[in-house]
Amino acid sequence: MRNYRSAFTLIEVMVAVMIISVVIMALLQMQGNTTHIFSKLGDTIKVNQYTSLFISNKDYGFEKKSVDLDDLLSDFKVEDELRRELKTIKVKVDYEKLKTMDMREIEEGSSSMIFELGKTMLNVGESSSSIMRFKIQ
Repeated sequence: MRNYRSAFTLIEVMVAVMIISVVIMALLQMQGNTTHIFSKLGDTIKVNQYTSLFISNKDYGFEKKSVDLDDLLSDFKVEDELRRELKTIKVKVDYEKLKTMDMREIEEGSSSMIFELGKTMLNVGESSSSIMRFKIQ
């Protein structure tokens, strides 16, 4: 009769170690991707919050220029710490006129109102956000 050993061979142990290491590497890669996605999401949320400052301020957004976020808050009461933080953030504003409609061209004798539809693009570092703007002249 043969004696059977109840132990693993060296090859079986090496295959098991390789499988476990591949699984661990895949988990580490997923964790790294998730961290990157969450950091980008945080930047996007901040840019969207900055965009809301442009929505509430009618003086900015219809031109191409660079502006400090602190300039947008002139009408608001803001804590000094937040104002100092926003003073350091530069926003590049790009405005693109999409459509202009002159009411005098449509009807004779109508008011001289001009409607303008445009897109304001805010660039903060590598993130950007855009809003549609409607202006009546």
